[in-house]
Amino acid sequence: MALLSMQNISKTFPGVKALDRVNLDVQKGEIHAVVGENGAGKSTLMKILSGVYAHGDYDGDILFDDKPARFAGISDSEKQGIIIIHQELALVPQLSIAENIFLGNECASNGVIDWRRTNRRTDELLAKVGLVEAPTTKVDNIGVGKQQLVEIAKALSKDVKLLILDEPTAALQENDSRKLLDLMLELKAQGVTCIIISHKLNEVRYVADSVTVIRDGMTVSKLDAKAGLSENEIVRDMVGRDMTHRFPDHKRTPGKMLLEVEDWNVWHPEHAGRQVIRDASFNVRAGEVVGIAGLMGSGRTELAMSIFGRSYGRNISGAVRLNGKPVDVSTVDRAIAAGISYVTEDRKALGLVLDETIRFNTTLANLDGVSSGSVLNRNEETRVAERYRKALAIRTPSVFQKTVNLSGGNQQKVVLAKWLFTAPEVLILDEPTRGIDVGAKYEIYSIINDLAAEGKGVVMISSEMPELLGMCDRIYVMNEGALVGELAVGDASQERIMSLIVNE
Repeated sequence: MALLSMQNISKTFPGVKALDRVNLDVQKGEIHAVVGENGAGKSTLMKILSGVYAHGDYDGDILFDDKPARFAGISDSEKQGIIIIHQELALVPQLSIAENIFLGNECASNGVIDWRRTNRRTDELLAKVGLVEAPTTKVDNIGVGKQQLVEIAKALSKDVKLLILDEPTAALQENDSRKLLDLMLELKAQGVTCIIISHKLNEVRYVADSVTVIRDGMTVSKLDAKAGLSENEIVRDMVGRDMTHRFPDHKRTPGKMLLEVEDWNVWHPEHAGRQVIRDASFNVRAGEVVGIAGLMGSGRTELAMSIFGRSYGRNISGAVRLNGKPVDVSTVDRAIAAGISYVTEDRKALGLVLDETIRFNTTLANLDGVSSGSVLNRNEETRVAERYRKALAIRTPSVFQKTVNLSGGNQQKVVLAKWLFTAPEVLILDEPTRGIDVGAKYEIYSIINDLAAEGKGVVMISSEMPELLGMCDRIYVMNEGALVGELAVGDASQERIMSLIVNE
C-alpha cells in the first residue's frame, strides 16, 4: 500500500525547468532510494514534499496516507509526520542534545519547560538510535556520526511516518555509515518509512527496497532492489550510458622528486597540550597521484591545511621542499607563490563564495593574473573564466551565473579552476568527490589524470578506499596524526589499509 504518491510534479525556476512530470511512489514500511546525478532534481523534489516549496509553487499532486497533501510550509508537512534531515545538519552546537531534540517542540507546561520530562524523553529517544550520551551533553562535543543520530532522534520525537535522509553518510567514515544504515533497517522494522538520497550506490543496495532514478528533471525508472540489483544498472539509468569502468584508464611514469615534507609537527590551535600531527614525512613525484587514507579524525585535513600556508595549527615545525629546494609556506600567499594549492573538503563554506559568479570565483586566488597594476581587467577575467569553463566542461549557460545555482559536481570544477589558475606544481585535493554523483566523479577523475599527465604532483585525501585504489600510484595511511604506512597501489587493498590503521 502506497504511503506517498507524487504525481506529475513539475517545477520551473527562471529559465530552468527543474522537474518535468516526475512521479514517485513510496510503499508503507519500505526504504526507498532516490538517486540521480547532481542537478537531476532530487533535492527540489524533496523540498516540494517537505513544504519548502509551498503548494501552488509547482504543478502536480501529492497524496500522503491516501489524502491530498497541500503543504504551505515545513510545519505543515511535519504535522503530517514527514520529517527531512538535510545533508547540512540543523543542530545548534552550543545547545545540549536534549535542547536540540526538543527545540521548537518543548516539553512545557504553562510556558515553563519541564526539564525532568525533557531529559527522560531524550534518554528514551537516544536509546532508540543507539546513543548512550547524557541528554545534557553539548552537541559540539560529539562527532558528526553521533550528530546524525541526534537528528534522527529529533525526528522520532515528532511521531515520524516518513523520514527523508539527504546524503546521510556523506561526512561519515565507514563504521559510522554502517551504523546509520543499520539503524535505518531497525526503523523500518518498527514501521517507519524512509526515503534516502545517496550517491553511494553500495549503501543504496544495502538498505533500499526500491530505487527511483531521476535524470535531467524526469523520472527515468523505478527499480526493485529486493530482486537483486547491480550498481551498473543504477549507474546506466542515472547517466544514460553504461559505465563499465568506474575509474578512467591511466598509465603514469612518475618523474623527478617534486614535493618533500619532512618531520612535520603541528599542535592544536586552541588546546596547547594537544599535538595533532606527529613527525609526518611524505613525498610526491612529478606526474604522480599520491593518496592519504585514514579514518575521520586521523589528521589528514589538518596535515594538508597546515602545509598550505599554516591555515591550521600552531607551533608548526618541519621542512617543505619543492624541486629539492626549501620553500616558505608560512602564509597562504607564500604557499601559492611556491607552487602549492589546496582544494578544501568543504567547497561551500571554504572553497567558494557561493553568492558570487563563476567568473569571480575562478580568478579569486590569482587576481594579479587578471590585473594591470592594481586595476582589475574585467574582460581578461571573463576570458580566463571562459577558458576554464570549456577546459573543465563546467555545465552553465554563462560564467556570470551565480555559483550557488550550480550542481555539486560543477561547483567542484569551479574550485579546481580557481586553483589551476594559480599555476600550481602540487595540488592537494581534500575529498575531491565528496557529495557528487558517479558521472561527475568520473569527470573529476579524468581532470586529475590530465593534471598528472602534465607533470603536476597530486595529493589526494579520500575516505573512499576504492577511490584511492582506483586513482593513486602510492597510498600513505594515517592514524592519530601520524603516517603509519606507505603502500604501492599494486600492493594495497582495503584490508591492508585497515590493518595498518587498527594495528598501529
